[in-house]
Amino acid sequence: MSSQQLREAVISLHEGDTVGIARRAIPAGAMLIDGARAIRVPAEVPAGHKVALTEIPIGEPVRKYGQPIGVATQHVHLGDHVHSHNLSISDFARDYAYSADVVAEHPLPTEQRATFQGIVRPDGRVATRNFIGILTSVNCSATAAKLIANQFRSGSPLLAEYEHVDGVVALTHGSGCGMAGSGEGMDILRRTLSGYARHPNFAGLLVIGLGCEVNQISALTEGFDVPDYVPVVDMTIQDLGGTRATVNEGVARIRDMLSTADETRRTTVSASELVLGLQCGGSDGYSGITANPALGAASDQLVRNGGTSILGETPEVYGAEHLLTRRAVSQEVGKRLVDRIAWWERYVAASSGSMDNNPSPGNKAGGLTTILEKSLGAVAKGGHANLAAVYEYAEQVDRNGFVFMDTPGYDPVSVTGMVAGGANIVCFTTGRGSVFGCKPVPSIKLSTNSDTYRRMTDDMDINCGEILDGTASVDELGDRIFQRMLEVASGSLTKSEEIGLGDEEFTPWQLGAVM
Repeated sequence: MSSQQLREAVISLHEGDTVGIARRAIPAGAMLIDGARAIRVPAEVPAGHKVALTEIPIGEPVRKYGQPIGVATQHVHLGDHVHSHNLSISDFARDYAYSADVVAEHPLPTEQRATFQGIVRPDGRVATRNFIGILTSVNCSATAAKLIANQFRSGSPLLAEYEHVDGVVALTHGSGCGMAGSGEGMDILRRTLSGYARHPNFAGLLVIGLGCEVNQISALTEGFDVPDYVPVVDMTIQDLGGTRATVNEGVARIRDMLSTADETRRTTVSASELVLGLQCGGSDGYSGITANPALGAASDQLVRNGGTSILGETPEVYGAEHLLTRRAVSQEVGKRLVDRIAWWERYVAASSGSMDNNPSPGNKAGGLTTILEKSLGAVAKGGHANLAAVYEYAEQVDRNGFVFMDTPGYDPVSVTGMVAGGANIVCFTTGRGSVFGCKPVPSIKLSTNSDTYRRMTDDMDINCGEILDGTASVDELGDRIFQRMLEVASGSLTKSEEIGLGDEEFTPWQLGAVM
């Protein structure tokens, strides 16, 4: 029978917690020594999973992060593995305490702020990449758009002489027809496409439709509000006489844009120009301990430097929203978040679903049990800054500081909304090992544990598992993430960019009936 010190085997996050997290797998029969107390572990506890630190009677709350994550569905004995077999979600009272934890924030003076090498557009907006984009009004024009973009793939002679252009990307989607011509679904689709059209990372745009779709090109482009210096060419396959003619015309139009796009140069700009999208995917039991708090520390640094940080994934803050409302700069801002939570409860109920359908099977295999537990770890990405504003999906983010955007938890849909809102860099935490890119914006991948980092080293940018290993602190990793953000915003490639990810992840949130 093996024995080890409790503090070496289990992470205890809060003095009042009734469960801890296994640093690595604890074998059945192991003895955990805690001073004069010996805790026997009767069944194996996998790495990242929870172990009971006390007796928990049936029906009593199970506490982690100092908060309830559910109730015991059977009596839990000291040393037991705590997971789906003996823990379930439950309703509990939330004290929204609007603005109770708001603190006086002191952004760094302008002259002390960090800088990066950004691309300053003629209207003063700052880009982190320099792409030409191909947008589609409807799925029917997706293949033509991709055929055009393929002519400009990395290494193509058509791009060879334009070293200051990062590429041509076709952002296609599965909607645009078979839907109502007005209403929430169309509003979201057009708001998303318009957000991408005006994104500073695009130096030029080609917009392609079929011709007969509900989402008509003329109505779509009228709402773009793109600066005059950005060339926008729209075309329809039916008007041009078919796919081959459209591809030929599209290639010619993009070639016309390249020389002007190539004139851009990077220059020193303030970190206040960064708009950071915060995302987690493939989470595990370590996400809320390592990568998410470290990203939260980096987010706080960005806010202190005058920048903007966007937290999203509304279904994955469910049960932890009271921690955000306490940080809301006003009751109005806090209530706007609560209103979005209520919308999601109605939305899910209308589909006979449950907010606890999340976590996913992969999340549960990694140690997460209830949405409350997942949410408490997920909000750590938002650090400790005041909550300055709450936005609907793909709305333009017009406030500096820490803000929230209502997005689904599904990673590509969530990030699509943030980029449409203006995010020009993304940090993505993962425990199970997500692979993700989001052209035209770079995505930095943060591993929650060293095993995933080593196993997927070609995809992971930073190993936050060092926190778990005891070789770095949360603040040290936060500093490292912030510095990497500045490097990437200056043009250094992320792992996902080196591989070529990001062409397929554009996924607008689709609401409403498909007809």
